[in-house]
Amino acid sequence: MRLFGWKAGRDASRPALSRGHGYFDAAGRWPQGYEAQVRTGYAANAVAQRAVRLVAESVGGAPVDASAPDLARLIGARVAGERLPGVIAAQLLLHGNAFVQILRDAQGEAAALYPLRPERVTIELDATGWPAGYVYRVGGRTTRLAAEEVIHIRSFNPLDDHYGLGCLGAASAAIAIHNAAATWNKALLDNAARPSGALVYDPGDGSALSAEQFGRLKEEMEAGFAGAGNAGRPMLLEGGLRWQPLSLSPADMDFIALKAAAAREIALAFGVPPMLLGLPGDATYANYREANRALWRTTVLPLADAILAALAAGLAAWFPEARLAVDPDRVPALVEDRERLWRMVSAATFITDAEKREMVGWGQ
Repeated sequence: MRLFGWKAGRDASRPALSRGHGYFDAAGRWPQGYEAQVRTGYAANAVAQRAVRLVAESVGGAPVDASAPDLARLIGARVAGERLPGVIAAQLLLHGNAFVQILRDAQGEAAALYPLRPERVTIELDATGWPAGYVYRVGGRTTRLAAEEVIHIRSFNPLDDHYGLGCLGAASAAIAIHNAAATWNKALLDNAARPSGALVYDPGDGSALSAEQFGRLKEEMEAGFAGAGNAGRPMLLEGGLRWQPLSLSPADMDFIALKAAAAREIALAFGVPPMLLGLPGDATYANYREANRALWRTTVLPLADAILAALAAGLAAWFPEARLAVDPDRVPALVEDRERLWRMVSAATFITDAEKREMVGWGQ
């Protein structure tokens, strides 16, 4: 029996997800490799970066109930100033995979959890297709980690049996459009912050400028009149020259609406209501509070539950009764939901107090 869709001839190991997903750079090509994709799609795009940080910081700051104090200490540790669940959430959103190394002390107990850079990790498979270990590569140095030393958390990927699928691929076209619109705006600003015009030479006798005259005129235009610092500067024309301003048509101005639509699509790919990113024209949610509640219900809580469940399962060897879960009673965005539940349960006269406690999560 072949598991995980194993096919004969497949290599026993292969690099982590690093292929392009249809992104485009200024030359019409999206950079190949995860690091280059993150630089273009995350580091250089304000909407994508804010969406990822909003979800990751919410997951990292979610109140967690742990079954043991030592387990809570492991989960609550900070990595480079960020909470561990938040780092894992960001890696899942961007790469689709998170590899958490279990560091042990001298007695063999789990002492710390450290998230590895996912693009540096390769899964090694055994003859039946099951993960047998992990290889971590940094430059020319290679470290092999046993399967029980690493907790692999991945998002669903219908096309791969071992590596997850991040959200950058789904947002690739929208990010490319948004970045191109920002480049357009910058170029428009560099050219006097207004639509360019045409310098018309019409001496009346049908003659044309010589090559030398054309070159000199072009240099003077670029040096004295292009750029935001020269906006509004008057021109001195001679010898039959006149300036014919050109304006953008309404169709040419559609890139403004296109940029806004691209920003909303980026937010959609990462599961963030556009209102929370300050995008105008969003009427899906009645107010900011409702949008924040939707973020927690549809994105933050499911992602946090998946991360905490995977961490609890990976630490079962040290904490057999490990249990990790977000406490919704301590989430400010969900206070109204809990209040509504409590009010409904309190008004029910056909159930006992013990049943009411069970319904609100206080059952013994």
